[in-house]
Amino acid sequence: MEEKEAIRTFKALGDEKRLRILSLLRQGERCACVLLEDLNLSQPTLSHHMKILCDANLVTGRREGKWVYYSLNVHQGDVLQQMIRDLMTPSGDTAPDDAGRCC
Repeated sequence: MEEKEAIRTFKALGDEKRLRILSLLRQGERCACVLLEDLNLSQPTLSHHMKILCDANLVTGRREGKWVYYSLNVHQGDVLQQMIRDLMTPSGDTAPDDAGRCC
């Protein structure tokens, strides 16, 4: 995952409502109308959150008639897990003499 994509993803995850949306989608695909009811949001607010989640590739949407059905992008979850593992694994690039030294 590239740095810009990681930033976009972490920003998408940094909102309580969007985390709630992801939690609801763990149960399976949901119509926007169902999400509106479950979250007690206005349609424009839900659209805003869904755009952020879709732009971060965390959620995919498919149109059926006038409604959009959303689901988790499981592949992106795998990519995110690997990125977090990579971030939290020491790289070993620092020479032993320089480790932890300031200036």
